Amino acid sequence: MDHSVAPVLDALAAYHREGQFPFTPPGHKQGRGADPRVRAVLGDAVFAADVLAVAGLDDRRSTGRVLEHAQQLMADAVGAEHTFFSTCGSSLSVKAAMLAAARPHEELLIGRDAHKSVIAGLILAGIRPVWVDPQWDAERHLAHPPSPQTFAARLEEHPDARGLLVTSPTPYGTCADLGGIVRVGHERGLPVVVDEAWGAHLPFHPGLPTWAMDAGADVCVTSVHKMGSGLEQGSVFHLQGGRITPETLAARADLLGTTSPSVLLYAGLDGWRRQMVEQGRELYDEALALADRTRARIAGIDGLHVNGRDDFCGPGRAADMDTLQVFVEVTALGVSGYDAADWLRRHHRINLHVADHRRISAQLTHADDDTTADRLVHALRDLTAHTGDLRPAPEVALPSPAELRLDQAVSPRDAFFGQVEQVPCGEAVGRVAAEMLTPYPPGIPAALPGERLNAAVVDYLRSGVAAGMVVPDAADPSVRTVRVLVEKDG
Repeated sequence: MDHSVAPVLDALAAYHREGQFPFTPPGHKQGRGADPRVRAVLGDAVFAADVLAVAGLDDRRSTGRVLEHAQQLMADAVGAEHTFFSTCGSSLSVKAAMLAAARPHEELLIGRDAHKSVIAGLILAGIRPVWVDPQWDAERHLAHPPSPQTFAARLEEHPDARGLLVTSPTPYGTCADLGGIVRVGHERGLPVVVDEAWGAHLPFHPGLPTWAMDAGADVCVTSVHKMGSGLEQGSVFHLQGGRITPETLAARADLLGTTSPSVLLYAGLDGWRRQMVEQGRELYDEALALADRTRARIAGIDGLHVNGRDDFCGPGRAADMDTLQVFVEVTALGVSGYDAADWLRRHHRINLHVADHRRISAQLTHADDDTTADRLVHALRDLTAHTGDLRPAPEVALPSPAELRLDQAVSPRDAFFGQVEQVPCGEAVGRVAAEMLTPYPPGIPAALPGERLNAAVVDYLRSGVAAGMVVPDAADPSVRTVRVLVEKDG
């Protein structure tokens, strides 16, 4: 296929070249109706590119096959059989994949380190989760993807499950043994779905971890806006094999998706595919080399430790890691990752990705260079010189892996939509949660609807919030009170 073309971008250029004029939404009519103060910030180009996908970018019958062609090119670029664009992020894409793998009331094996969007999919669809325990690093208080052996054991216990879902890479850049997990599923004729939101770049360089389609997965969900050049909310999901049909997956996506997709987001996805096909190998040669240099420079700063394969990979841990995700331990400085991240934004205007009780992370991509890396290293060096300005790291009550594993007493859907009440956090111990309680980022729930809360998890969330943790999806983000299910006697 000719990857020098970009069907969405080309059609958008033709729209303006031909002088197409809208008597349709969007109501700003190419920005003419937009407040000049808004245009001054966003720019006129944003409004000029904001056209309808149908009866705008293409005609009302979609005879130009603009989106279809762009999706075919994306599938060809990565070696998938089918690709679908989403303008609602991987949060929608992973829900569509789940609904394609299992029907309401059927079981789906899911790694318990799943993103909150997966839990939302369970609530919406009524799918019954069979939780597969991650590989817990108790020393670093970190979850790595579940092993193939753990998936196999859970499948023996639940032979009627309809499929498997695993998150890889995690927000910490650690990767599952996808080939092994795919073999476990396929030996039983089951589809394997990979939430690869953090791995859109993986197909484009051999020095990056193996990506889902190469490992044989059936469906793979990627967020192009995370590690690629797409705009926020730009996501694609890929399909191969016959365990899930393209018609089924498309129907599930149509059920959930918007009827007013953003051409801006389509254009970003389309242009990124062309960029990766033409320049991806060279760009990631440079990005990976930059990551190696940057890691070494940070590791040379007293008080900082850069997490590498010795920390994250090996028996009982991850199978691989993406070195573009640079995780830095700050415990030797006597401060928390939360406070370190806040200090760097306040004093150096640097925004970091994940911050937890002991780590901060900087995400590098093909967009970074020595100039941006210098700014990061300089800021981190300055942080170590000013740790006296930060409070000592508050104590966070870290549960053991066993304490983190809550009992799924009620289905997520029944708990979420049941009769609920808000109670003080102390009274929530022993009660069934009716909401997600999710430290964010990375967005992995510590407790989810239907799980019975224990004292260890409640103390972890309360002490975490006091230390700087953010729990934005809770009805009470301070976690002084918790939303729980009203259980009927008997």
